[in-house]
Amino acid sequence: MARTADKIESLIADDGAMADALAVVYDRTDGGSERIEWADVNDQLTSGQWGRLIEKDVLESDGDEFRLADPSAVEAALEDEPTTTISTDTDGDTDVDIDDEESSWSKWDKMAAVGSVGLFLGYSQASVRNVIGSAVNVLIGPIEAVLPFYVVVLVLALITGLYSTLLQANLMDMEKMGAYQQRMKDIQEKRKKAKERGDDEEMERIREEQMDAMGDQLGMFKEQFRPMVWTMFLTIPVFLWIYWMVLDGHVPADETTIVAPLVGEANWRQGVVGPMQLWIVWYFLCSMGFTQLIRKSLNIQTTPT
Repeated sequence: MARTADKIESLIADDGAMADALAVVYDRTDGGSERIEWADVNDQLTSGQWGRLIEKDVLESDGDEFRLADPSAVEAALEDEPTTTISTDTDGDTDVDIDDEESSWSKWDKMAAVGSVGLFLGYSQASVRNVIGSAVNVLIGPIEAVLPFYVVVLVLALITGLYSTLLQANLMDMEKMGAYQQRMKDIQEKRKKAKERGDDEEMERIREEQMDAMGDQLGMFKEQFRPMVWTMFLTIPVFLWIYWMVLDGHVPADETTIVAPLVGEANWRQGVVGPMQLWIVWYFLCSMGFTQLIRKSLNIQTTPT
């Protein structure tokens, strides 16, 4: 059936993942000789993909089950379109795998997330803060003994800015992030064109595609949050050490005040930006400044193209 072949080509052209869906259906119907139902393929196909195969008459009803309307057309289409893992075609030029399974966190990522949540207790629990502050002081104390406190904070901001940038560059797949964004952009563009044409059938298909793409949002969140978890896990102890030094009076008496830019002479615990104390503002300004310098000097890209 030439009409069925055209519909199959259109499905694959609109969404490369439909080639994989067709391959699954073709395989599980033994080349189109057997009937099939949703339960036979719901481990590999989304409900949207199954519905689109029925909507386009690629699958036709046969009693309570379905069968391929034209197995030879499916076979021909699959021969022309090699099957791959579920992917998205960005502008028809590249085929980037955006399988959410590959975005799954490892056990180490999950342990870092749990550890970060536990470390947050240090901000409200003095006992936790004292334990963490004392432990970190074993490493930072010798540096603090020979450098002024404000310089130590500056050095720590440099170190945390460096590893946070490297973590983001190495743990976040920018190509995959770009593929997520490109797929959503393509869907919005197709929706706009269908709306201008008044094509209700196409609008309905695009709505189903948008539902399928909702999983991409979770994938993007995983990609973005993974380096953040590790950054928090490594940075919170450093931040708690500074908090422990200032709040519990471990800063030497002759270093409790500094002359800060735009502020003048001020105490570390003095509020300079609303309720934010000087030590917090000083750390964040140093950290943000060094982070930008590191990204530029190392030519590290932290946003998808």
